[in-house]
Parts: sequence; C-alpha cells; structure tokens
Amino acid sequence: MIDPYNQIATKASKQPEVSRRSVINAGLTAGTILTVVTASRGKATAADEHADHSMAQMDHMDPDGVRYQSVIDAALSCVNRGDVCLNHCITILSSGDTSMKDCIRTVSAMLPMCATMARYAALQASRLKDLAKLCVDVCSDCEAECRKHADHHAACHACAEACANCIKECKSLIAA
Repeated sequence: MIDPYNQIATKASKQPEVSRRSVINAGLTAGTILTVVTASRGKATAADEHADHSMAQMDHMDPDGVRYQSVIDAALSCVNRGDVCLNHCITILSSGDTSMKDCIRTVSAMLPMCATMARYAALQASRLKDLAKLCVDVCSDCEAECRKHADHHAACHACAEACANCIKECKSLIAA
C-alpha cells in the first residue's frame, strides 16, 4: 500500500523544481537560528566542562542514553510531515493556484526550526528550553496555517497534527 502522505512516490513524474533561492533561504534560516541561539552561550574551558565527569556520574541520562527522545521524535515528525506538506503545496503552486503560498511560508520556517530542535534535544544543549519556546511559536504558526487547509489536503492535516504534538512536547520540556 502506498502511503497517502508520500507525495513524492505518487507523483514522481510531476516533481516540481525547487528553486535555488528557496534552498539557500532555508539554509540561511537554519544557520541564523543556530548562530543566534549559540552566540549567547558563555565560553568555558575544556577542563571546566569535563572536570566532574566520570562513568559513575552518568545518572543524568535516561537508561537508554537519550533524555529528550519524545521531543526529538516530535520535532523530526514535524520535519517529515512538513517536507511532504511543502512538496504538496509547491505542486499546487506550480499549477498556478496561489492559495497555498502562506502555507509554504510557514512550513518553510518550521522545517529548519524543528530540525534544530531535534539536534539541540539530542545534544541536551544548554539553551534547549530557550529554543523550545521559539519552536512552540514557530510550530503554532505552521499549525494554524495548515489547519486552514486540513479538510481538503491530507498533507496539511498531517503537518498540523505533527506541529500540535511538537508544541505539546516542547511545552512539557519547558515546564520540566
């Protein structure tokens, strides 16, 4: 059975071209987010960072070694569903229908944010909660826009649901 969300497999012969500008913009957005979030982090020497590490003190991690797995999974689900949604919107846009242009914008902003969120969670980065607050806002924008199209487009519905779950997981992380 073919996954209804896998637009690439079902429309391989009609793949829209992705502009160089949109790829560059997505990369610049991700780079900007990483730069802003990490620029405010204080610097410490390598000796300071590792002074109290020992194998006996590894209790700060979950038994499987990943403390924020639910956040990682939720953020990567957003990326996966968002890629499909973006492809669907581009396909519609390429036919001349501009009704999905705002969906393209919000999904394009959400994709690098959630990829960065997953990376920060996996690294247990020091500014993880700060990034989670921003991720909630970006995913809320994406979810709201995708909900406008969810009744007519399965890809938008799936993206909105993924964003709602990511928001929930990020809020749990912030509250912890």
